[in-house]
Amino acid sequence: MKNTFRTAIGILILLGSFLVKAQNFEGSWTGAIQGMPLVFEISNNEGSYTAKMQSPKQSKAFLPMDSTIVKGNTIKLVLNAYKIKYQGELSEEKVNGTFTQGTYSEAMILEKKAYVEVKPNRPQEPKAPFPYKSEEVFFTNQWINPGGDVTSIQLAGTLTLPTDVKNPPVAILISGSGPQDRNEELFNHKPFLVIADYLTKKGIAVLRYDDRGVAQSQGTQVGANSFDFASDVEAAITYLKTRNDINRNEIGLIGHSEGGLIAPIVIANNKNDVAFFVSLAGTGLKGDRVVLPQMRKGAMLRGELEADINADMEIMKALFDKIIEADGVNIPQEALAQQLEIRLREKCKNATPVIQAKYQEPTIKALAKEFSNNWFRTFLTYDPAVNLSKVTCPVLAINGSLDYQVIAASNLDGMKSAFAKAENKDVTIKELPGLNHLFQNAVTGSAVEYGQIEETFDPATLELIASWINERFN
Repeated sequence: MKNTFRTAIGILILLGSFLVKAQNFEGSWTGAIQGMPLVFEISNNEGSYTAKMQSPKQSKAFLPMDSTIVKGNTIKLVLNAYKIKYQGELSEEKVNGTFTQGTYSEAMILEKKAYVEVKPNRPQEPKAPFPYKSEEVFFTNQWINPGGDVTSIQLAGTLTLPTDVKNPPVAILISGSGPQDRNEELFNHKPFLVIADYLTKKGIAVLRYDDRGVAQSQGTQVGANSFDFASDVEAAITYLKTRNDINRNEIGLIGHSEGGLIAPIVIANNKNDVAFFVSLAGTGLKGDRVVLPQMRKGAMLRGELEADINADMEIMKALFDKIIEADGVNIPQEALAQQLEIRLREKCKNATPVIQAKYQEPTIKALAKEFSNNWFRTFLTYDPAVNLSKVTCPVLAINGSLDYQVIAASNLDGMKSAFAKAENKDVTIKELPGLNHLFQNAVTGSAVEYGQIEETFDPATLELIASWINERFN
């Protein structure tokens, strides 16, 4: 989901530790935890050390440590907000230490060397030449803004067309939360490229495009919400209806994560223009009922204590209740952010030392700003059942049993109830065992695994999607 969710993913692996020569810890250090590389930059200003760290497989950004304490050949690094601590000692040009986050602990060794990126193995990533036509395309989304002026942005994408099927059905791929390119690239995986390649080989045309403000697409995501992104999908449908090499009566939507929420918005407003809907890890519950379980499950996977998790969830619920109270009142973002800061400080005043350490002033301000933005406010207060209950076209809704970002059972139950209200007679709902949020075969479903797993997308799920569409439209 948007990058509330991505922040949680990034934090999981931004852990700390550093290496040294005698008492000189200054410089770049490289290590790994659970197979994930970590890069650390340590600075020394007249004997005062500071440090920052990076998880290069996830982000180019560095996260500053709260404290960096060097005593002789020992070092201690602390990141209070996420209960991260590393303590190590220099021995034979290496720092041998222990990394701790919450109740999780593991030995970690760092070496004083620059990180060298090794391209991960992605065996499913298709390589040219392709046995189908691949065309770069552009289409325009135009709307009237609140001031009455006409605004337009050009979106860029790729349309793949099977060469052995005349006027095939076509699927539009809708990405998950956050700025995504046409391949929905994440952790060096390109799931939309893999899906498009597979479906096109099976006789189904596919349009995938860069989100607004990403790569070759114009516009910006600042201030935009799921309804704005839905208008981009509508522009894609309008474009496809101008083409003579696809079946214009068999245009379908395949949405991943937030994309599975966006698609029903489009369908509800364009019932005659959408022939089918495939939901990949889509939501079936109101946003607060998606985010709180996600946060809880993520904390459990990180090994946090149950008492701390419960206290944390109480604080988050208090913030979300405040946002829900403001729904429809048109409180400006800055004013809502101030209200969230006040509520967060109140909740932390008598909290445990662990919670107080986590929610220090910089974290309070950052959370208030993130939670008060237009996207998050919309996502948190929107109930997808409103538009899911208007979907009467054929539906395939699938979620992985190990998905911690969109809990499968509860969200699929929400979808099932909504589709029943629509009296939709062609609905297939499946919880797929052993798959995570990216539809990889996983062990725990934790975001830590996303980049470690070589598989980009479960082959059996690709076949399920292709066969389901072809049974109806080819």
